[in-house]
Amino acid sequence: MRAKGEQLLGAQDFDAEELLAGVVEWVELETPSERPDLIDRLLDRVEAQFGDLPVSIRRIPGRDGCGGQLVLTYAPGGLNGEPALIMGHVDTVWEAGTLARRPVRREGDRVYGPGIFDMKAGSWLAVDALHRIAAAGLLPPRPIVVYLNSDEEIGSYTSRGVIEELSRNAAFVMVPEPAFEAPGTVVTKRKGWGRFVLRAHGRSAHAGGNLFDGRSAILEVARHIIDIEAMTATETHATFNVGTVHGGTRPNVVPAEAVIEIDMRADDMATAERLTAAMLARTSYNPDVRIEVEGGINRPPFERSPAVARMYEATKHLALELGLPMAETSRGGVSDGNFSAALGRPVIDGLGCNGGGAHAIDEHILVSTLAPRAALFHGMLMSRHFHEDLSEA
Repeated sequence: MRAKGEQLLGAQDFDAEELLAGVVEWVELETPSERPDLIDRLLDRVEAQFGDLPVSIRRIPGRDGCGGQLVLTYAPGGLNGEPALIMGHVDTVWEAGTLARRPVRREGDRVYGPGIFDMKAGSWLAVDALHRIAAAGLLPPRPIVVYLNSDEEIGSYTSRGVIEELSRNAAFVMVPEPAFEAPGTVVTKRKGWGRFVLRAHGRSAHAGGNLFDGRSAILEVARHIIDIEAMTATETHATFNVGTVHGGTRPNVVPAEAVIEIDMRADDMATAERLTAAMLARTSYNPDVRIEVEGGINRPPFERSPAVARMYEATKHLALELGLPMAETSRGGVSDGNFSAALGRPVIDGLGCNGGGAHAIDEHILVSTLAPRAALFHGMLMSRHFHEDLSEA
């Protein structure tokens, strides 16, 4: 049963236009992954927002060309225990200047803007939820941590250690990545992601005068492309995509060098590890051409573990109590939630608002899903019923 005196906020208690204004403010601060100065400008804005509130702020400086990271912790009155962790990223795939060409615009329920769906809206909702709780002086069942990452779109290379540190210490993890499919749907499973580069080193020669003296690196990688792409049909729990091909110098020169980049998605860790080993062990078709393969698993699979299933059931019960729709889905795309789930933590992903066009020119959110998501965030952080349901399930 719900704790005595507990009052939760429903969607009707949030002003969608007010929520949207906050989201748009973030969208209009461009934050491409490769611009740490612009990312830090947004993090400065967030820090200032919490300056007068009882929220501790941990700023992690950027490195290796990436922006900084921000950890906000709310633990009023010495509240202790494992925190509720919300993880979002503020970097986007859109280069600086995109906003000038494609400014934010609204068409009915849809609001378009670079980075608004993936994932400025969700990350802003996370920060707003913490700000509302702290500003009201509310006492949550456990501490709340909001973490903002600056390099998720390029692999979370500088942030993975912090993500895993925070996840290990968390009671559960909420990831406000975009929501897909019907309103109310969350993500409880994601494929793992592997990235590989295969380079071929052949021998150049004149294509007319002494063609057969050459050893074509392009022909070598072409054979690997066909073989690798065919694995999508033969592997039940994995897919492959050769995304880029580079090689050669001129049409009349047998190409001595060629390189391909490969994307692998795997449903489970055993499959990911097996196929990673197979990829790294590839040998050349032509013994006179040398190949090199490098790469590995960037993000482990986010499997629907018993811990994830328990958290989903608790979330579903809370949504029912709030009068909100709830369903689950799986995704081929990855998120920082993959790292948390691989550590065995309870994770619910896809908690951002609905929309579409991630990484595309028609990227947009649905305004009608902002208030319901805000209510769900508030409930997951404040409902003792939810926390008890999660621990007892």
